[in-house]
Amino acid sequence: MDNTKVKLHHYYKLYKPYGYLSQFASNSKQQQKKKFISELFAFENGTMPIGRLDEDSEGLLLLTTDGKLSDTINKGAIEKEYYAQVDGEIDDASIQQLQQGVEIGVHGKKYMTQPCQVKKLTSVPHFPERSKKIRDERHGPTSWVSITISEGKFRQVRKMTSAVGFPTLRLVRIRIGHHRLDAMLPSDVIVLDAL
Repeated sequence: MDNTKVKLHHYYKLYKPYGYLSQFASNSKQQQKKKFISELFAFENGTMPIGRLDEDSEGLLLLTTDGKLSDTINKGAIEKEYYAQVDGEIDDASIQQLQQGVEIGVHGKKYMTQPCQVKKLTSVPHFPERSKKIRDERHGPTSWVSITISEGKFRQVRKMTSAVGFPTLRLVRIRIGHHRLDAMLPSDVIVLDAL
């Protein structure tokens, strides 16, 4: 009889709210007053986020206690789809530039993004009101785009939209692979059987 214990891993789907760091704690003095995702749910010990969303970004974040799986997903070419609200009425030429790849700065070096899927959204997506207001209509029009990438450089989507002259005002990740945000609300956590 085989007595080896199979370690059961835990998997979570989180709607990371605006203003939270995608980590559980920090030793950095500057980050002591920040909000961490550990405040949102009683995650199992050893849980880690798979990839990150910066403090100003919202949306889908997957978490697991399985380090090997986390590494596989981070290094694999898994599609991540974002809805970005940009400053101004984005035009077809800019969308085409984004689709073909744009030059951004990554760790002080120039980097050309891979070709990706980009489309202008014809209607405003329905997301819950953000805790910090986005500037109002008096400051000019805004538009929404869907950007699907399979790489994940630091603040990549924000840098991409800025590179074509349309800075991102709000960024929400709606999908990672086949996992979707669907009807989740900020701070919601769903416990999954697997990823």
